[in-house]
This record gives sequence, C-alpha cells and structure tokens, in this order.
Amino acid sequence: MSSDLRIVIPARYNSQRLPGKPLADIGGLPMVVRTARSAALSNPAEVVVATDDERIADVARQHGVMVEMTATDHPSGTDRLLEVAQNRQWSDDTLVINVQGDEPLIPAAVINQLAAGMADSGSEVGTLCEPIDQVDDVINPNVVKVVRNSRSQALYFSRAPIPFARGVFDSVDGDTRLPADLSYWRHIGIYAYRVSALKRFVALGTSKLEEIESLEQLRFMDAGIGILVLEACAEVPGGVDTPEDLEKVRAVVDAGGQ
Repeated sequence: MSSDLRIVIPARYNSQRLPGKPLADIGGLPMVVRTARSAALSNPAEVVVATDDERIADVARQHGVMVEMTATDHPSGTDRLLEVAQNRQWSDDTLVINVQGDEPLIPAAVINQLAAGMADSGSEVGTLCEPIDQVDDVINPNVVKVVRNSRSQALYFSRAPIPFARGVFDSVDGDTRLPADLSYWRHIGIYAYRVSALKRFVALGTSKLEEIESLEQLRFMDAGIGILVLEACAEVPGGVDTPEDLEKVRAVVDAGGQ
C-alpha cells in the first residue's frame, strides 16, 4: 500500500444521456462501487468517492466505500478534488489521482504506472495517453490529442488534429489507418496531482486557452506548469457515457472480464 497515494472518484447523479449513471447496475454492483473497487486494486492509502448527492453517498457507504460530500457549485472537477483534499487535511505533497466515476474497468496497472511516474519525475501534474491509428479519431474533436516532447512532457492538448500532417489529410479517407511514420496520441482522462498543484489550479482561475478548447488541463499549461504524459501500459476502456456504453461494460463483466 502506498502511504502517499490517494484516489478520488468524482460522481454526480445527473447525466443528460444516462440519468443516475453512478448507480447503474453492473454485474450486481452499482457503477461507482465497481469503479472504487477497481481503483482499490492499486493499493492506495485511501479511495474516496466525492459526491454532492446523498443517493450516491448512501450506496457507496453501504458497500464500505469512503465518501466525501462536496459542494454542488464547483466549476470544475479539479475544484471538487481540492475540496476533498482540504476536508481530509492532506499535505501539499500528497499525490491524488482522479479516476472518473464512470470508469468501472479502470486497470490498476495504469494507476500504479502514473503514481510511479510522478514519483520518479518529481512532476506536479501527470496523465496518460495512448496511440491513435485511425484518421477519423485524429480529426474528431471529441478525441483530445496531446503532443509530447522527448521527456514525456506535454507540449499542448487540443481537439484539433495536432500535429497537423500537411498534405496527409487531403489524401486519405476518415476511416483509413494513419501512415506508419505518423505518431498521434489520444489523451486518457486520468490525472495525478500533488495537492499543491490543485491549490495552484484553483487560484489561477480560468485561462483563455482553457475556455477556447474547453480543456481544464490547459490552465496549467497557460501558467507554465508542466504536465507529465506517459503512454499507458495497459488498455484503458472508455468511460460509460451512453446506454450503449453501459451494455458493453456489462457484457465484459458478465463474461468474466473484471
């Protein structure tokens, strides 16, 4: 067990496409509980569900999951993490990993990878990425791309196709695989922060780049705060956003996938 690592799982009841999503049944367990149990396999010091909804809190507690009730008016998920850290009096050096409540299949291996990477690099903020091989994904604004330098530090995150391969996108169809000599990376939405970085994030206020792209991580980059970006050591299944996603996850669990 890592005495330094805490995992926070933000969980909100309302979802436009899947109301009550955190409580959706997956193999006999509510989604938020299954996510907490998956995250706990990484052996952190604590796993805490952060919610503003008593229904979610009650269910989590019934299954032995720690809960922190948070305010309803946080402008971002990162603000919610800071409230948890402050309520639980975590030190500035404490490492907090944010696992979304709709990631019931999150592999423990990638949580441990990110925690180790943060320790080795001394970074304040870290996240993960994975290769993109389809042109459709590169040009899809819902797929966030990241460009890294040779030290695995982020240069920029964008919904646009970055880097832009001049001439390539004019000559291939969207469902075509990218040329082998082109490397594109999809950002995976799991974050690691030192508590000190959470405090800086909230104190900075919304940045212009963050507003333009609607990407929170650009607040750090706008302020010159580096972000470690590691290639995930295991496949990270997508989160549950739609009824179709929910059925896919249920099928994986029913088949013994987790």
